[in-house]
Amino acid sequence: MRIISFNANGVRSAANKGFFDWLREQKADVVCLQETKSQEDQLTDPMFRPDGHHCFYRDATTKKGYSGVAIYSRREPDEVRTGLGWAPFDDEGRYIEARYGKLSVVSFYIPSGSSGEERQGFKFKVMEWLKPVLDEWLASDREYVLCGDWNIVRSRLDIKNWSSNQKNSGCLPPERAWLNAQLADDGGSDGTPPAARGWIDTYRALHPQGQDYTWWSNRGAARANNVGWRIDYQFATPGLRPRKCAITPAPRFSDHAPYLVEYAT
Repeated sequence: MRIISFNANGVRSAANKGFFDWLREQKADVVCLQETKSQEDQLTDPMFRPDGHHCFYRDATTKKGYSGVAIYSRREPDEVRTGLGWAPFDDEGRYIEARYGKLSVVSFYIPSGSSGEERQGFKFKVMEWLKPVLDEWLASDREYVLCGDWNIVRSRLDIKNWSSNQKNSGCLPPERAWLNAQLADDGGSDGTPPAARGWIDTYRALHPQGQDYTWWSNRGAARANNVGWRIDYQFATPGLRPRKCAITPAPRFSDHAPYLVEYAT
Protein backbone atom coordinates (compact mmCIF):
# COMPACT_ATOMS: atom_id res chain seq x y z
CA MET A 1 0.00 0.00 0.00
CA ARG A 2 1.54 3.28 -1.16
CA ILE A 3 0.28 6.53 0.38
CA ILE A 4 1.43 10.04 -0.53
CA SER A 5 0.86 13.16 1.57
CA PHE A 6 1.45 16.58 0.01
CA ASN A 7 0.72 20.18 0.94
CA ALA A 8 0.17 21.68 -2.50
CA ASN A 9 -0.01 25.33 -1.40
CA GLY A 10 -2.64 25.68 -4.11
CA VAL A 11 -3.50 22.58 -6.13
CA ARG A 12 -3.94 24.62 -9.31
CA SER A 13 -0.49 26.11 -8.85
CA ALA A 14 1.01 22.65 -8.25
CA ALA A 15 -0.76 21.35 -11.35
CA ASN A 16 0.86 24.07 -13.47
CA LYS A 17 4.25 22.91 -12.16
CA GLY A 18 3.70 19.33 -13.32
CA PHE A 19 2.46 17.73 -10.12
CA PHE A 20 -0.13 15.51 -11.78
CA ASP A 21 2.35 14.26 -14.38
CA TRP A 22 4.69 13.30 -11.52
CA LEU A 23 1.83 11.75 -9.53
CA ARG A 24 0.88 9.48 -12.42
CA GLU A 25 4.31 7.86 -12.22
CA GLN A 26 4.10 7.17 -8.46
CA LYS A 27 1.31 4.59 -8.68
CA ALA A 28 0.03 5.55 -5.24
CA ASP A 29 -2.99 3.80 -3.78
CA VAL A 30 -4.07 6.88 -1.81
CA VAL A 31 -3.02 10.52 -2.15
CA CYS A 32 -3.75 13.02 0.64
CA LEU A 33 -3.58 16.70 -0.28
CA GLN A 34 -3.61 19.73 1.98
CA GLU A 35 -3.99 23.42 1.28
CA THR A 36 -5.77 22.97 -2.03
CA LYS A 37 -6.78 26.67 -1.90
CA SER A 38 -9.69 26.02 -4.24
CA GLN A 39 -13.38 25.39 -4.26
CA GLU A 40 -14.39 22.15 -5.93
CA ASP A 41 -16.31 23.96 -8.66
CA GLN A 42 -13.01 25.55 -9.70
CA LEU A 43 -11.50 22.12 -10.34
CA THR A 44 -13.53 20.99 -13.33
CA ASP A 45 -10.50 20.31 -15.52
CA PRO A 46 -9.99 16.52 -15.88
CA MET A 47 -6.46 16.85 -14.46
CA PHE A 48 -8.04 17.31 -11.03
CA ARG A 49 -9.69 13.90 -11.40
CA PRO A 50 -6.60 11.77 -12.10
CA ASP A 51 -7.26 8.67 -14.18
CA GLY A 52 -7.99 5.64 -12.07
CA HIS A 53 -8.71 7.61 -8.91
CA HIS A 54 -11.85 8.38 -6.95
CA CYS A 55 -11.48 12.02 -5.88
CA PHE A 56 -12.92 13.73 -2.82
CA TYR A 57 -12.51 17.34 -1.75
CA ARG A 58 -13.33 19.20 1.45
CA ASP A 59 -13.25 22.93 0.81
CA ALA A 60 -13.14 25.78 3.28
CA THR A 61 -16.58 27.33 3.70
CA THR A 62 -15.39 30.26 5.81
CA LYS A 63 -13.25 31.81 3.09
CA LYS A 64 -12.93 30.86 -0.58
CA GLY A 65 -9.49 29.98 -1.81
CA TYR A 66 -8.31 29.10 1.70
CA SER A 67 -7.03 25.89 3.23
CA GLY A 68 -8.86 22.80 1.86
CA VAL A 69 -8.00 19.09 1.82
CA ALA A 70 -8.53 16.22 -0.60
CA ILE A 71 -8.11 12.48 -1.02
CA TYR A 72 -7.50 10.62 -4.29
CA SER A 73 -8.02 6.86 -4.04
CA ARG A 74 -7.60 4.03 -6.54
CA ARG A 75 -10.05 1.90 -4.59
CA GLU A 76 -13.46 3.40 -3.94
CA PRO A 77 -13.79 3.97 -0.18
CA ASP A 78 -16.61 2.43 1.79
CA GLU A 79 -17.21 5.83 3.35
CA VAL A 80 -15.80 9.36 3.23
CA ARG A 81 -16.07 11.70 6.22
CA THR A 82 -15.45 15.44 6.07
CA GLY A 83 -16.23 16.70 9.57
CA LEU A 84 -15.22 15.94 13.14
CA GLY A 85 -18.00 17.93 14.77
CA TRP A 86 -16.33 21.22 15.64
CA ALA A 87 -17.32 23.92 13.16
CA PRO A 88 -14.35 26.30 13.65
CA PHE A 89 -12.05 23.48 12.47
CA ASP A 90 -14.32 21.69 10.02
CA ASP A 91 -15.41 24.85 8.20
CA GLU A 92 -11.82 25.75 7.38
CA GLY A 93 -11.53 22.54 5.34
CA ARG A 94 -8.92 20.81 7.48
CA TYR A 95 -10.05 17.17 7.64
CA ILE A 96 -11.16 14.43 5.28
CA GLU A 97 -11.14 10.68 5.96
CA ALA A 98 -11.55 7.72 3.61
CA ARG A 99 -12.57 4.39 5.14
CA TYR A 100 -11.78 0.96 3.69
CA GLY A 101 -12.99 -1.87 5.89
CA LYS A 102 -11.01 -1.49 9.13
CA LEU A 103 -8.55 1.00 7.63
CA SER A 104 -8.92 4.79 7.72
CA VAL A 105 -6.71 7.23 5.80
CA VAL A 106 -6.98 10.85 6.96
CA SER A 107 -5.78 14.05 5.31
CA PHE A 108 -5.18 16.69 8.00
CA TYR A 109 -4.16 20.32 7.78
CA ILE A 110 -3.36 21.60 11.28
CA PRO A 111 -3.44 25.41 11.54
CA SER A 112 -0.31 27.52 11.52
CA GLY A 113 0.13 30.19 14.15
CA SER A 114 2.79 32.14 12.32
CA SER A 115 0.51 35.00 11.28
CA GLY A 116 0.00 36.27 14.83
CA GLU A 117 -1.36 35.70 18.33
CA GLU A 118 -4.97 35.15 17.25
CA ARG A 119 -4.11 32.25 14.96
CA GLN A 120 -1.62 30.83 17.43
CA GLY A 121 -4.40 30.86 20.01
CA PHE A 122 -6.65 29.01 17.58
CA LYS A 123 -3.88 26.49 16.94
CA PHE A 124 -3.62 25.77 20.67
CA LYS A 125 -7.41 25.33 20.85
CA VAL A 126 -7.27 22.88 17.95
CA MET A 127 -4.51 20.91 19.68
CA GLU A 128 -6.50 20.69 22.93
CA TRP A 129 -9.69 19.67 21.13
CA LEU A 130 -8.00 17.18 18.82
CA LYS A 131 -6.13 15.22 21.50
CA PRO A 132 -9.11 13.12 22.72
CA VAL A 133 -10.13 12.49 19.10
CA LEU A 134 -6.70 11.05 18.35
CA ASP A 135 -6.75 9.05 21.60
CA GLU A 136 -10.11 7.56 20.67
CA TRP A 137 -8.89 6.56 17.24
CA LEU A 138 -5.74 5.00 18.66
CA ALA A 139 -7.77 2.96 21.15
CA SER A 140 -10.30 1.79 18.56
CA ASP A 141 -10.25 -1.46 16.61
CA ARG A 142 -9.42 0.43 13.39
CA GLU A 143 -6.06 1.00 11.73
CA TYR A 144 -5.32 4.64 10.88
CA VAL A 145 -2.87 6.56 8.74
CA LEU A 146 -2.89 10.25 9.59
CA CYS A 147 -1.37 12.22 6.72
CA GLY A 148 -0.77 15.89 6.56
CA ASP A 149 0.86 19.15 7.40
CA TRP A 150 0.89 19.39 11.21
CA ASN A 151 2.83 22.68 11.31
CA ILE A 152 4.96 21.41 14.23
CA VAL A 153 8.49 20.01 14.26
CA ARG A 154 9.38 17.28 16.75
CA SER A 155 13.05 17.84 17.54
CA ARG A 156 16.31 19.45 16.50
CA LEU A 157 16.64 16.69 13.89
CA ASP A 158 13.56 18.11 12.16
CA ILE A 159 14.64 21.72 11.67
CA LYS A 160 17.82 23.32 10.38
CA ASN A 161 17.89 26.34 12.68
CA TRP A 162 16.82 24.85 16.00
CA SER A 163 18.04 27.47 18.46
CA SER A 164 16.81 30.53 16.60
CA ASN A 165 13.28 29.14 16.18
CA GLN A 166 12.46 28.31 19.81
CA LYS A 167 10.08 31.28 20.02
CA ASN A 168 8.51 30.77 16.59
CA SER A 169 5.24 29.00 15.87
CA GLY A 170 5.82 25.43 14.82
CA CYS A 171 8.82 25.00 17.13
CA LEU A 172 7.34 26.26 20.40
CA PRO A 173 8.02 23.94 23.38
CA PRO A 174 4.28 23.46 24.18
CA GLU A 175 3.59 22.48 20.57
CA ARG A 176 6.42 19.97 20.51
CA ALA A 177 5.43 18.54 23.90
CA TRP A 178 1.84 18.05 22.68
CA LEU A 179 2.95 16.25 19.53
CA ASN A 180 5.69 14.12 21.08
CA ALA A 181 3.42 12.95 23.91
CA GLN A 182 1.22 11.19 21.36
CA LEU A 183 3.98 9.28 19.59
CA ALA A 184 5.53 5.93 20.41
CA ASP A 185 9.21 6.80 19.90
CA ASP A 186 11.51 9.10 21.83
CA GLY A 187 12.33 11.26 18.83
CA GLY A 188 11.42 14.40 20.73
CA SER A 189 13.87 16.80 22.26
CA ASP A 190 11.92 18.39 25.10
CA GLY A 191 12.02 15.63 27.69
CA THR A 192 8.51 14.44 26.83
CA PRO A 193 8.41 10.65 27.32
CA PRO A 194 7.00 8.57 24.47
CA ALA A 195 3.44 7.30 24.82
CA ALA A 196 3.11 3.76 26.17
CA ARG A 197 0.95 3.00 23.17
CA GLY A 198 1.36 5.83 20.73
CA TRP A 199 1.23 6.70 17.07
CA ILE A 200 4.13 5.65 14.86
CA ASP A 201 6.05 8.45 13.16
CA THR A 202 6.71 6.49 9.96
CA TYR A 203 9.72 8.54 8.89
CA ARG A 204 11.38 8.37 12.31
CA ALA A 205 10.66 4.63 12.57
CA LEU A 206 12.63 4.06 9.37
CA HIS A 207 15.24 6.80 9.86
CA PRO A 208 15.90 7.25 13.61
CA GLN A 209 18.63 9.84 13.02
CA GLY A 210 17.40 11.20 9.69
CA GLN A 211 17.54 14.93 9.02
CA ASP A 212 15.28 15.39 6.03
CA TYR A 213 12.88 18.28 5.67
CA THR A 214 9.46 18.70 4.03
CA TRP A 215 9.01 22.50 4.03
CA TRP A 216 11.22 25.47 3.18
CA SER A 217 10.41 29.16 3.49
CA ASN A 218 10.04 31.06 0.25
CA ARG A 219 12.22 33.79 1.73
CA GLY A 220 15.86 34.06 0.75
CA ALA A 221 17.50 30.89 -0.50
CA ALA A 222 16.06 28.55 2.14
CA ARG A 223 15.41 25.72 -0.26
CA ALA A 224 18.68 26.06 -2.12
CA ASN A 225 20.53 25.95 1.19
CA ASN A 226 18.25 23.24 2.62
CA VAL A 227 17.20 25.41 5.55
CA GLY A 228 14.02 23.47 6.17
CA TRP A 229 11.53 22.02 8.63
CA ARG A 230 9.96 18.55 8.82
CA ILE A 231 6.32 19.31 9.51
CA ASP A 232 4.57 16.92 7.09
CA TYR A 233 3.98 13.45 8.51
CA GLN A 234 2.29 10.13 8.17
CA PHE A 235 1.43 8.87 11.66
CA ALA A 236 0.17 5.28 11.77
CA THR A 237 -1.37 2.96 14.33
CA PRO A 238 1.06 0.34 15.68
CA GLY A 239 -0.55 -2.44 13.64
CA LEU A 240 0.62 -0.90 10.36
CA ARG A 241 4.21 -1.50 9.29
CA PRO A 242 5.99 1.12 7.19
CA ARG A 243 8.70 -0.55 5.13
CA LYS A 244 9.91 2.29 2.91
CA CYS A 245 9.47 6.05 2.74
CA ALA A 246 10.66 8.92 0.59
CA ILE A 247 10.58 12.72 0.82
CA THR A 248 10.80 14.22 -2.67
CA PRO A 249 12.07 17.83 -2.70
CA ALA A 250 12.54 17.81 -6.48
CA PRO A 251 10.85 18.46 -8.79
CA ARG A 252 9.44 21.43 -6.90
CA PHE A 253 5.66 21.70 -6.93
CA SER A 254 5.16 23.73 -3.73
CA ASP A 255 7.03 25.09 -0.73
CA HIS A 256 6.44 21.58 0.68
CA ALA A 257 7.73 18.24 -0.60
CA PRO A 258 5.56 15.17 -1.16
CA TYR A 259 6.05 12.42 1.41
CA LEU A 260 5.47 8.80 0.32
CA VAL A 261 5.22 5.77 2.59
CA GLU A 262 4.95 2.17 1.50
CA TYR A 263 3.23 -0.08 4.05
CA ALA A 264 3.46 -3.86 4.28
CA THR A 265 0.09 -5.45 3.56
